[in-house]
Amino acid sequence: MNAESITTWLETVGVPAEVVSVGTEADNAWCLLREEPVGEDSAVTWEVFWREQGNRYDWARFSNEQVACHYLFGRLTWAQVVRGAVGVLPVVAESPAAPVPAAAQPVPEPAPQPAPAPQS
Repeated sequence: MNAESITTWLETVGVPAEVVSVGTEADNAWCLLREEPVGEDSAVTWEVFWREQGNRYDWARFSNEQVACHYLFGRLTWAQVVRGAVGVLPVVAESPAAPVPAAAQPVPEPAPQPAPAPQS
């Protein structure tokens, strides 16, 4: 996962595109920015933060693009899990011969009963 693919991954788990900004700062969004080195001894860093009203919150800096992307993905995916948009998938039987748990078996509907004969 990298800065080019993270938005696709986030959309896959249901994170709205307007909540993420890659490469530029945007208010009311999680931002992923590449920071160029300032001095000769510096290296490229990646910053992840929430921006609101021009301020940065929950700011984190990484020396590796993939680590920064996985951090952001993990934070936003966890938010999806907490709100119930992503969760445990139902168990699927591995083969047709595998027994289906009783709780998963359909309950048969009762057969219709004939109406009682009118009494005189």
